Amino acid sequence: MADQPATIKALFRYPVKGLSPQPLQRTRLSPGLTVPADRLYAIENGPIGFDPAAPAYFPKQRFLMLMKNERLAALRTDYDEASHTLTIHWEDREAARGELRTAQGRAAVEAFFVRYCADELRGPPKVLHGEGHSFSDVAKKVVSIVNLASVAEVENAVGAPVDPLRFRANVFVSGWPAWREFALMGETLAIGEARLKVVKRIVRCAATNVDPQTGIRDLSIPQTLMQNFDHMDCGVYAEVTAGGEIAVGDAIRAGD
Repeated sequence: MADQPATIKALFRYPVKGLSPQPLQRTRLSPGLTVPADRLYAIENGPIGFDPAAPAYFPKQRFLMLMKNERLAALRTDYDEASHTLTIHWEDREAARGELRTAQGRAAVEAFFVRYCADELRGPPKVLHGEGHSFSDVAKKVVSIVNLASVAEVENAVGAPVDPLRFRANVFVSGWPAWREFALMGETLAIGEARLKVVKRIVRCAATNVDPQTGIRDLSIPQTLMQNFDHMDCGVYAEVTAGGEIAVGDAIRAGD
């Protein structure tokens, strides 16, 4: 099926679930996997019985995350993939740094969240990781895609600026008309040699109400979606069926 030309406007990954995005110029997708290092770590909010030797899906409510812990958005984080080091900046200064593959490094990060989220903790915060596991909101390994024209429609409905980063997508697309992504369900997107099959609409939660720059819960995105469009969806999940490099500026073809 022919489609209007579209391109990748921006690429992101979220190395630690609930923390700030990391922009990418390019990345390499592999079949059946997420964007590399996306949701590679999570911060447990009270013991959940996670077994790193046999990692399994847990709902997002079991971790520190924006839907409940909006103060996370006020942090600026950087993840160095080569050393697995996470650096956390708060109020324009470095507040914590730790190599997440070492007990000492995880302890340094955990100690920060003991202080920073003290009144929101159900138990000791613990940095979790499982080889090959992604702490996504869904059990399947997927890539999240958001259409910037749909975000513009939401912005018009809200009557105020809506930062697309509220939707925490991996791939932001320009060139599609609003809501075009929903008509692509079951179809394959071609980006260079990579192929991604669109499998699910993304239902939005209260995390989108939080301004990603300030950490203030200032909008009602799911309610706005329902009142104006009769659904609470924005964006789609896609499964990688063929690997390849994708980059900002790449064309996206639907129906290949």
